[in-house]
Amino acid sequence: MQHQVLKVHPADNVIVALRNFASGEQVDFEGETYELPIGVGVKHKFVTEDLQKGDAVTMYGVRVGRAMQPIRKGEPITTFNLKHDAEPYSIDKKQPYSWQPPDVTDWQNRTFLGYHRTDGQVGTANYWLVIPLVFCENRNILILKDAFERELGYSQPEIYRDQVREMLHLYQHGDMATVKKMQPFADPSIMNVFSKPVERPFKNIDGIKFLTHEMGCGGTRQDSEALCGLFAGFINNPNVAGVTVLSLGCQHTQASMLEPEIRKRNPKFNKPILVYEQQDGTEYAMLSTAVRETFLAIAEANKLERQPAPISKLTVGLKCGGSDGFSGLSANPVLGHLSDILVGVGGKTVLAEFPELCGVEQELINRTTSDEKAQKFITLMQDYSAKAEAVGSGFDMNPSPGNIRDGLITDAIKSAGAAKKGGMAPVADVLNYTEPAVAPGLSLLCTPGNDVEATTGMAGSGTNVILFTTGLGTPTGNPICPVVKVATNTALANRMPDVIDFDCGPIIEGTQTIEQNAEQLLEYVIKLASGEVQTKAQQLGQDDFIPWKRGVSL
Repeated sequence: MQHQVLKVHPADNVIVALRNFASGEQVDFEGETYELPIGVGVKHKFVTEDLQKGDAVTMYGVRVGRAMQPIRKGEPITTFNLKHDAEPYSIDKKQPYSWQPPDVTDWQNRTFLGYHRTDGQVGTANYWLVIPLVFCENRNILILKDAFERELGYSQPEIYRDQVREMLHLYQHGDMATVKKMQPFADPSIMNVFSKPVERPFKNIDGIKFLTHEMGCGGTRQDSEALCGLFAGFINNPNVAGVTVLSLGCQHTQASMLEPEIRKRNPKFNKPILVYEQQDGTEYAMLSTAVRETFLAIAEANKLERQPAPISKLTVGLKCGGSDGFSGLSANPVLGHLSDILVGVGGKTVLAEFPELCGVEQELINRTTSDEKAQKFITLMQDYSAKAEAVGSGFDMNPSPGNIRDGLITDAIKSAGAAKKGGMAPVADVLNYTEPAVAPGLSLLCTPGNDVEATTGMAGSGTNVILFTTGLGTPTGNPICPVVKVATNTALANRMPDVIDFDCGPIIEGTQTIEQNAEQLLEYVIKLASGEVQTKAQQLGQDDFIPWKRGVSL
């Protein structure tokens, strides 16, 4: 039978509602009866004892806030009676940490079919990348995109173009009455279009990915250098076969900066890089040459075929967005258990979003494998927090209206649940933005919580699959790294089937354990890594790319 409430940790003084409770209802839990003087919505929390102003609220076993006014036993916590507060952290408080890995016997010899690179990396896809070093080249990028995608079978189905064409035909024949009565296409019929096989001449090229951005010149040199580092990370990503680079010629982000950044990340790098500068001649000459030489390079990259590789070759990103009150109870712990399995077999996982680690810093410090890495984490967190506060926006302002509406009242509550994606494995490495994930095990990567800036940063650090939990629903994808959308609840999975790939709702419903659900998700990841399935974001062509701009424009 489905439980009605849940206490996450024995030390907590809040209880989570798993259904809506009306004012005046009684809740019997663990031998105690709670009178609810105020209605408590599903995913929200009520306190287990009378609290006075200044008393701490604990969830997931850590401090997540302090009462701003008296809160009676059974009353829900809200933005009006609770403020963000978290435990202080330091290297001096670092405690010894031991970890018992899960039993990975069934996963030890599992393989996926991937693209083996000469440097030893293995991709889950084989993409050709086309990038501009500066925003001046965005138009040329889009011209190339239209030409290659249409002719090589990578363009999206023209569902909405067909709809406009039909309406235009009716308008031209004076039949606006029919246009006004037209019904929108049903989602299932749209998805059937996406599921049809597409005839493509290059069978081993999963896509040609064209990026645009608003950087490369006019901002700080630091931002231009960071952009170059991000592109170097994308090019080095095991899912990329090679790259075509368009440059204007006079911008801050110079082509000459790109190869050193790549070599810094990977001395064994050996992929084709085609560079074209517009100021060397006419636009036509540049684009025509780029088309011919890119076509030849894609034909060569198409010769590579999928071959078996151990799942220890996977580098899996761990991300959440559009979170709700169930995120820390179902989907995030599922990712955590999956992460521990991959770490147990020698794979790599990457936990990002530093603003969403606020309040669990000490736990992560305790888990780091060295004091040096722990101090790097502290420095990155403190520097990031200080910069946010300098512009009047501290980490405590991180929860969005949607987060708050669905039970994530403070950033510490959100963070304590978000950190569950990292499982319990030791922290093997701490990475600044765009630094490559090379150490087997769990790495912490400094990125914003912003969905696309975070997934962009993770792909730049080498993830070849990203697992993305959501309780509210988000279409976020990535050009080179498949993004698996994992629902925290079945209602969301049913409401947005064109976005959600996997459902953790059975955990909330009490029909599956976290471990069972995580193993099902890992089976899905292996199929995805082998090219047997595509994520919904891939089917929809959801290629989101936003570099993290840290500086100011000049």
